[in-house]
Amino acid sequence: MTTPDLTLTRTRLLEGVWEGVLSVATSGNFQPEVRVTHLEKPLEGVELRENPDGESWALRVPIPPEALSDGVQTFLIEDARTGARLGSFALLAGDALDEDIRAEIDLLRAELDMLKRAFRRHCVETAGDG
Repeated sequence: MTTPDLTLTRTRLLEGVWEGVLSVATSGNFQPEVRVTHLEKPLEGVELRENPDGESWALRVPIPPEALSDGVQTFLIEDARTGARLGSFALLAGDALDEDIRAEIDLLRAELDMLKRAFRRHCVETAGDG
């Protein structure tokens, strides 16, 4: 039996559980098997349940507390039969964010807002001078 094409779509991360939908390209009696790893170790408690449409599966990946630490933590989602990578997700936390580009953008936005307020204040204060 050949393995049909599988497509993983992220839906949300809520209360420490990553959720997605695994779509199967062909209908029929096929039960996908997934493996989720963090630092090359399989995660416990991963759930894969068939949706009522019969063509997709709800994937729930509980994030273990021991996986939460400073830096970037990457989780790989693979087809357990073939080893093909279906997707991944990453969590960013701690001091490593100081150098993350998103943190830099937030800092730049804050500084820009501060400069805009100072410029507007300057314009109001000097409007009477002239």
